[in-house]
Amino acid sequence: MKTILWLQGGACGGNTLSFLNAENPDVLEFFSYYDVKVLWHPSLSLESGDKVRELLNNIVDMKINLDIFIFEGTVVLGPNGSGKFNMFAGRPMKDWVNEISKVANYVVAVGDCASFGGVPASEPNPTESTGLQFHKKEKGGFLGKDFRSRKNLPVINIPGCPAHPEWIITTLSMIINDKLTEEDLDEYQRLKIIYSTTTQFGCPRNIYFSYKVALKEFGHREGCLYFDLGCKGSYTKSPCNVILWNKQSSKTRVGTPCFGCTEFDFPTFNFFVTEKNRSGIPKRLPLGVSRGAYTTLSAVARASAPEFLVKPLIKKKEDRGNWLE
Repeated sequence: MKTILWLQGGACGGNTLSFLNAENPDVLEFFSYYDVKVLWHPSLSLESGDKVRELLNNIVDMKINLDIFIFEGTVVLGPNGSGKFNMFAGRPMKDWVNEISKVANYVVAVGDCASFGGVPASEPNPTESTGLQFHKKEKGGFLGKDFRSRKNLPVINIPGCPAHPEWIITTLSMIINDKLTEEDLDEYQRLKIIYSTTTQFGCPRNIYFSYKVALKEFGHREGCLYFDLGCKGSYTKSPCNVILWNKQSSKTRVGTPCFGCTEFDFPTFNFFVTEKNRSGIPKRLPLGVSRGAYTTLSAVARASAPEFLVKPLIKKKEDRGNWLE
């Protein structure tokens, strides 16, 4: 039997809600199938107050074995490094995190906040928040760049705002079966089988991206959101268009730009506007594409765009032009 402890720091609870929406298997089936005992979870457990403090102390003293420590949200260090903005079971949460991480076989950061700091750690960061082993792009975070769990692994990150329930369950199942090694993680300690491709993979708007046909306004099923409307799907590592949300959709499929919430720099510039240079070229180019190659390819692609892509499928009465002007 494996044991899990789940704690929340500076968080909205979104990753817990996402995890509880898991299906095939659902959360209870998952725990039963893998013979997992949940020592405590803020939304699933009834114990509170002294009972939780006693449990945590027994874990720290290694009277209770802890296999997987899951942390959701940022580690709050404020004010002035005291951690007193986030008290839990009689102590700053950061102190529990520090001590429990040392005795857990595996430490997992679920969500972008726990992985990289996310929204709470963005400037001006009044709560002095940080991620478990990263502060934005910089490795270190709260536990330090050299931290290793008892199984000699760094913190295993499952970023996302929130993380998809299947990402969480896939990662946990590998850990529970002792199948996860350091080679399975990328440079930001994310599972490669989940975070190797970009959000663009599987996006039904891909053909518009290929021919550089830009969507000019929200509310249309055709056109690419990257060129003008802030989509970060071409340089964000996530499988959101492969492992669909609620098994049927994603942001780009419903006409909303990818916000890049699985990356270290989330949140960034205006979510709904593409930041451009003086030449009108997006400042952030698709992953691995040079500026020269992008400029050349764009000119050729736009010139050869099929007519059926250039014209809106459903044209409003007041619309006068095509997507390509």
